[in-house]
Amino acid sequence: MATSTYLTNPTVNLAPTTGGSKVDLTDQCRSATVTLGVDSLESTAFGDSGHRFVPGLQTVSVELELYLSYGTGEVEATLFANLGTGTTELTISPSGTSETASNPEFTIINMQLVDYTPITGSVGELSMITASFIGGTYARDITP
Repeated sequence: MATSTYLTNPTVNLAPTTGGSKVDLTDQCRSATVTLGVDSLESTAFGDSGHRFVPGLQTVSVELELYLSYGTGEVEATLFANLGTGTTELTISPSGTSETASNPEFTIINMQLVDYTPITGSVGELSMITASFIGGTYARDITP
């Protein structure tokens, strides 16, 4: 049984690699998926009766589904400036901008935007794209 529920309303900010301030993509983002983990390093030794592992480097991936828009400071220009650089910073929280134990903020630095589709569209539909980021180092903040 769920002990708490909330309406999802993530905030999504992307720091451009070309300097300047973060770009708020919240109003153009339809979904955000953050996957965190660590590499598993085998530490099995003689005498062990099963495999043992210790944590290695952090792993992180982020997928953003965005409404496509063009122009300075818009989705396509922001993504294009960050494509393949490996220095992108994303700041994402599940529900608004105030960090708390029930609304942690995740900051991921040195991510690489590995792909996005700059042109896509169908008659009578809003253009949607998925941007995929990998790598970097994450931190979780719950302090207001």
